[in-house]
Amino acid sequence: MDLIPLPEHLVPDPEGRRHTFGPEPALDAGPGTGGVARWLRREVGAATGWALPAPAAGARGDVRLRIEPGGADGGAGGLRPEAYRLDIGPDGVELTGGDAAGLFWGAQTLRQLLGPDAYRRAPLRPGRTWSLPYAAVADSPRFGWRGMMLDTARHFTPKDGVLRHIDLLAAHKLNVLHLHLTDDQGWRIEIKRHPRLTGVGAWRARSRWGHRASPLWNDTPHGGFYTQDDIREIVAYAAERHVRIVPEIDVPGHSQAAIAAYPWLGNADVVDTAALGVWDDWGISKNVLAPTEEVLRFYEGVFEELLELFPADLSPFVHVGGDECPKEQWRASPAAQARIRELGVDGEDGLQSWFIRHFDGWLAARGRRLIGWDEILEGGLADGAAVSSWRGYAGGVAAAEAGHDVVMCPEQQVYLDHRQADGPDEPMPIGYVRTLEDVYRFEPVPPKLSPDAAAHVLGAQANVWTEVMENQSRVDYQVFPRLAAFAETVWSRLPEPESRDWAGFEARAAAHLARLDALGVDYRPLAGPLPWQRRPGVVGRPLEGAPPIV
Repeated sequence: MDLIPLPEHLVPDPEGRRHTFGPEPALDAGPGTGGVARWLRREVGAATGWALPAPAAGARGDVRLRIEPGGADGGAGGLRPEAYRLDIGPDGVELTGGDAAGLFWGAQTLRQLLGPDAYRRAPLRPGRTWSLPYAAVADSPRFGWRGMMLDTARHFTPKDGVLRHIDLLAAHKLNVLHLHLTDDQGWRIEIKRHPRLTGVGAWRARSRWGHRASPLWNDTPHGGFYTQDDIREIVAYAAERHVRIVPEIDVPGHSQAAIAAYPWLGNADVVDTAALGVWDDWGISKNVLAPTEEVLRFYEGVFEELLELFPADLSPFVHVGGDECPKEQWRASPAAQARIRELGVDGEDGLQSWFIRHFDGWLAARGRRLIGWDEILEGGLADGAAVSSWRGYAGGVAAAEAGHDVVMCPEQQVYLDHRQADGPDEPMPIGYVRTLEDVYRFEPVPPKLSPDAAAHVLGAQANVWTEVMENQSRVDYQVFPRLAAFAETVWSRLPEPESRDWAGFEARAAAHLARLDALGVDYRPLAGPLPWQRRPGVVGRPLEGAPPIV
């Protein structure tokens, strides 16, 4: 049936029978199902022309929505959270969820079974007859964290684009959108008490065109930011689709945009921070935050406003970056060296750990959990912190064995900015070759983990860094259809990577492209880029093969 992700249990009708809907199907929405009913009427209704009214008194609905919670283990005849059961037969559709999220994921399966035209925004042929194959589907996700990280700092994604990404994640049963909101190249969220963060920090004068080795520049100023009302809208929109937003504010590195806005945040005793602008190049800036109490208070103010915008029930995790923090300025700074002695920490790595530990405790006191890139392991892992393991599996393995929760996102496997083939036509080729098949064979839980440690793997996410993705079309090209393969690795209970049915998935992926076409996704064709998707003459950073994964 070309379903992606592959369901846990699927029993098609051996006779190939189908349920044919009348011109005006009725939707019977049981208690607690109102959100999914609204989504079906809005999204599926737009494509089919159905109003999906409630059934007449005493009548049976053509589509029936129910929630039957069974607790964490799905006991007492009910279903686990995020689980669903879909039964299609002669009397219509019975869709049952263990909770509202499970019901919503079941509705995504229902939409897939209706066919690619169900993803349109208006009926292609008014009066068309719609049908569904008889089937019984029982399904639930393997992991609770099934995500994608979108870098909005290097190239800004406007609000409407973020809402579109949320819909695309939901269509693939992914439930986490990690928003990378600040970096050296831009600050993307309004903080009312510090208006220069967006007044200055959200804009750069130009951008490197291609990898940082490229001699080319785009001299058009670039920028943008989300107002606080934009963020409220994004959070609410995501919640309706059972997608959690994880906001990221980078400390103590990747902070030049903030320092350009407020120079006293930097190490002014060793660099003229007043002369710094928002960085226009890629890579890692040496300009990092000064290790002072004043800087801590400044960022506490930032996080106070952030927590108001991202409620704890929708965004329990707050990402603080913590990665790629150069130590040169701290080594050269008399003030930083005095701070090391005052705090009694272990050198510059200890300063980095001091930053992370401070915000770990600060966030925990407010009912949140800190998560950071695996560099937060340097200098000692903060108590209660979770780790985004990006430098291969090693950081995640170490953190999980030490009892810390982990999200696996190794760059060798699931960095979707990396190129998809080694041919010369790939636009601005970056990093390792990671084909659709490579992503499909990604395994979030390393085999070397003990069973107790494996329980700390919350899930995985694919990361989308946007240095060489200047607009929505380029992001689409890099992300799709590989995100569909990734979605299956974190939802479905697949065999070991070498035993996976690649041929079967490849066939389903080919059929899935029609859904992406209907959604307006400018994906990479399986045969390679179309002429207008290439970037001839723009330097990338191809690497010959990939290093061993450790």
